[in-house]
Amino acid sequence: MRWLDVVTGRRRQTANNLDALFLVPSAAVTLETGAGYAPTGVGSVCFRSAAGAAFDRTRDEITRLLDDDPDTPDVTVTGDEFGFTWLVVQGDPTDLSGLCTDLHAVNTLLEEQGFASGLLCSMVSFTGHGRTFGLVYLYKQGTFYAFAPTGPHQRDNLTEIAVRDQLAAELPMERDMQRWLALWNAPGL
Repeated sequence: MRWLDVVTGRRRQTANNLDALFLVPSAAVTLETGAGYAPTGVGSVCFRSAAGAAFDRTRDEITRLLDDDPDTPDVTVTGDEFGFTWLVVQGDPTDLSGLCTDLHAVNTLLEEQGFASGLLCSMVSFTGHGRTFGLVYLYKQGTFYAFAPTGPHQRDNLTEIAVRDQLAAELPMERDMQRWLALWNAPGL
């Protein structure tokens, strides 16, 4: 922090690095070999929808971009109880690189169309040991964390911390646990 930021109470925004999504496939190998968690083939981008025709065109363009290519997975758009929109990509669990490329493309397209301020996170789902968790990329922080729900408004903090510690050498993991958003009822979990 700069001294002026300290005096005025401002915090410098962490730089976003969407290319970190391309590190997820190698991190998935670590999760699978070290902890027995495998990708489900489901990924999503969560964002706050903007009002207006420009946003509707962008959302339709993203969906069309992913749906028109026969080699890309199915895409669905859903909303949640908090007013966020989830663009959910359902693909082949063995093609995590392709899924991460699709998630990167969605984020980039939203950025290019001027909707970066509405981006919240991207998530890739994993399963193992009878549970599913999401590896979440916080758009505004440029970091990852694990979210492991166990029931309605309950989560497995030990699994989340274990995933953080296991992937710390491979991904920029979020250390501030107060930023670990609870993504209740997120698609794919």
